Amino acid sequence: MASDFWLIVGLGNPGKKYEGTRHNMGFMAADVLAERWGVSLSDHKGLAMLGKGVMNLSGRSFKFFLAKPLTFMNDSGNAVASICAYYSIDPSHVIVLHDDMDLDFGRMKVKTGGSAGGHNGIKSIDRSLGTPQYARVRLGVGHAARGAHAHENTVNWVLGGFSPAQKKELDAFLMDGADAAEMLLTDGLQRTQEKFNGR
Repeated sequence: MASDFWLIVGLGNPGKKYEGTRHNMGFMAADVLAERWGVSLSDHKGLAMLGKGVMNLSGRSFKFFLAKPLTFMNDSGNAVASICAYYSIDPSHVIVLHDDMDLDFGRMKVKTGGSAGGHNGIKSIDRSLGTPQYARVRLGVGHAARGAHAHENTVNWVLGGFSPAQKKELDAFLMDGADAAEMLLTDGLQRTQEKFNGR
């Protein structure tokens, strides 16, 4: 029987080397939620840092797990599938926060299902859960230069840091990402899309 817990996952790469990089937007948004709801994270089977808490929103209580996979981005699905199996969480109760190069910095899109859009963390979760039918909060980081060295440029871009101007806006943007995850719990997909998509 599926549990009534939600699982909110922030994607990123573990380790000092990757802190503050574009590819770790999901980790940063998860940190906002951890601080907001007083969740402390501890090791889950070496696959993720995991904590649990209760959100009291709109007069209702929502039990949730918050996870930051330790598997590196390309194997994020191993961590997500392990937590879902262990705690009987259905994919329809999974929310993933992640960086997205197809959106300009500061833009956000919320969706369920659809393509992974070239994001290796999402591809891994699709594979491991056996379905793309879970919610995603896509946090725009902008795109690398195209051209002859497109792949190398992309790797350097996502593993690079934010510009000084972006750093000024980053905290507010991460809070918006955290707000979107909360609104998926309280108001569902359509209302959340109406509020955040295209902002």
